[in-house]
Amino acid sequence: MSTQRLRKAVLVLMLGLLAGLVLWMIPALAEDDGSTRAAIGLHWNFLQDTGKVVPGARYSESDYKNPSSPICSTGTSTAANVNTDCEGNAPHNETSIAVNPLNPDNVIGSANDYQDFVSQGGTVFETIYSRAHVTFDGGKSWTMYPIDFHGYNSTGDPAVAFDADGRAYIATMGFVRSQAQRSAFTDTNADILVSHSSDGGKTWSTPSRVAEGIGSQGSVGTFNDKEYIAAWGHGNAIVTYTKYNQAQRGVFVNSPIYASVTHDGGVTWSSPKKISGSAPFCTSPTAGHACDQDQASVPTVGKDGSIYVAFMNQRNFDETSAGYGRDQYLLVKVDPTTGERVAGPYKVAPMVDGYNDYPVSVFERSTYQDSQFRTWGAGNITADPTDSEHLAVVWSDMRNSILPANPDPYKATTNSDVIVSQSEDGGVTWSAPEAIEASGDQFMPWGAYDTSGKLRIGAFDRSYTAENHEYGYTLWTESLQDSLAFGSTQITTVLSQPTRDDRWFIIRGVNSGYPHPTTFMGDYSNIAAKPGGGVVAYWTDMRNEACFLGHCASGQDAYFASAP
Repeated sequence: MSTQRLRKAVLVLMLGLLAGLVLWMIPALAEDDGSTRAAIGLHWNFLQDTGKVVPGARYSESDYKNPSSPICSTGTSTAANVNTDCEGNAPHNETSIAVNPLNPDNVIGSANDYQDFVSQGGTVFETIYSRAHVTFDGGKSWTMYPIDFHGYNSTGDPAVAFDADGRAYIATMGFVRSQAQRSAFTDTNADILVSHSSDGGKTWSTPSRVAEGIGSQGSVGTFNDKEYIAAWGHGNAIVTYTKYNQAQRGVFVNSPIYASVTHDGGVTWSSPKKISGSAPFCTSPTAGHACDQDQASVPTVGKDGSIYVAFMNQRNFDETSAGYGRDQYLLVKVDPTTGERVAGPYKVAPMVDGYNDYPVSVFERSTYQDSQFRTWGAGNITADPTDSEHLAVVWSDMRNSILPANPDPYKATTNSDVIVSQSEDGGVTWSAPEAIEASGDQFMPWGAYDTSGKLRIGAFDRSYTAENHEYGYTLWTESLQDSLAFGSTQITTVLSQPTRDDRWFIIRGVNSGYPHPTTFMGDYSNIAAKPGGGVVAYWTDMRNEACFLGHCASGQDAYFASAP
């Protein structure tokens, strides 16, 4: 991403990550006609059956922040798509999922789970706690369990993993946010937290602080972002994340990738080590720029126990170039014992995701045609369980779109595709990137090799309608191992509409033909391999109606499906 976009990303990060009071609570309150200003509770234990606002309901502050365990459970469903949310009328996005290698029926998902409370005076209070969505019957029914985050009142970017012993881990960012100021600049910079569970996700440890954020977004300090976790063996796990370094008034300095490891099941963690290296493949930066502008790191574990981390790195700083701001995927290999970099960075491939490659939302973030939700090219790295040297990186970009993009989303025509590159030598060299071509936009992909060694990729997919508006979630499967020829399966049974009529993350007055477009549906969704073969998928879905303060429109739920 360009320096300009990175600086703006730091300044507005809370607007998207937490997507709280600025983007949706204030519009929601503005639409209230006064009839529902009585005491109302809209959080985990409120009206799970109807999701309607009822004057007079009220819950205590301790219940609001520290619910009982379990919080709630869904019914049992044999549907192809199952809603894992049971806490009532609240949004969920940025879904991560993992399957217990000792019990394929035990699956844990996590998401940004929003909890909201409106006082008698009409004041909105909000927490965002990453919960554990847990099933022990292969996804037919789900129970939600809390993690006690103690002094934090907001979390974000959850990531889930199991080690070989069936111990589960949830990593997330932790903030302390001012409810009174309602400003991102009053929030503490994020810590990186990890909690673990030894009973399949029913109970969770007090989170360990793996990395500490310093200052706030408007001060000198460090903001830790976009952590992800991988686990292996007996109590081993690694967390990687982006460390945004800030100068006076929060001015962006650089954003290298760091890593920390545990070898006792998450009880203790190593001192974080910088692993992104010097990024030798970026264009020589001009004054005021730095090559170590990195983001979206994801670790993976090879068949032989090798640990690889892939991440995005800005490569083009030439503001006069049509490719200004474009990134590249890089890979490093790290020591499983210490978490320190031992090889790389190696160049995977250049990306077509620059400042001029996407239309731009009103928040000056990349988006797609007729849309306002933020997007990017990030994907992940995955390792073949049948071949120690075989890796794949997947992402999305605009190489097959009309370039340069019209900056007005309502005048642009976009065609984002999923891109794949593979390595046969442990990440040293990579195949030329190839697009899985499809009409419309495919974005936020996630790859996983299944137990047979076939690459599977899940992604949001807007190819199902000629207008390139509604999305489904699609699973692509290699026709033959290593062939890079893919067959596709629509996972979703109902399409979602992000271009208009959202309830939660909205902005008004942008385009009369697209009222209340969603501005945020998360930055990723996941698939994961099942130990017995096949994969599970977990995505942000907008098929259900959500009602808040008298206004009903599309909600956001964490949906699950299993595929052979």
